[in-house]
Amino acid sequence: MSGYIPVLIFLALVLAFAIGGLVAAWAIRPSRGYASKAENYECGAQPIGEAWVQFPVGFYLVALLFLVFDTLAVFLFPWALTIRALGVPGLVAMLGFIAVLGLGWLYAYREGLLEWK
Repeated sequence: MSGYIPVLIFLALVLAFAIGGLVAAWAIRPSRGYASKAENYECGAQPIGEAWVQFPVGFYLVALLFLVFDTLAVFLFPWALTIRALGVPGLVAMLGFIAVLGLGWLYAYREGLLEWK
């Protein structure tokens, strides 16, 4: 149980930071007392047309692919720092991880998700 105490402290700090940030944002938010506060602002020019436009699904697919391959970078960096301590089992595990992500990239490539339309 004593091994989990630092994790619990970290969790409490994360929750306190998140709740504190929300409370601070609520406390210092601007009031919406008049209509000009609710208007869009773009370089001083008056907005033309509706602000709500439908984005092509390609934007979301690119964002999802970015998240998948960004995950690779997040896990690869600490692995590269500890590769000597991990030895061959760590190398095999990371090669398996890269192989699974490679299959994901191959699938995305074959489906045409990497082509900008």
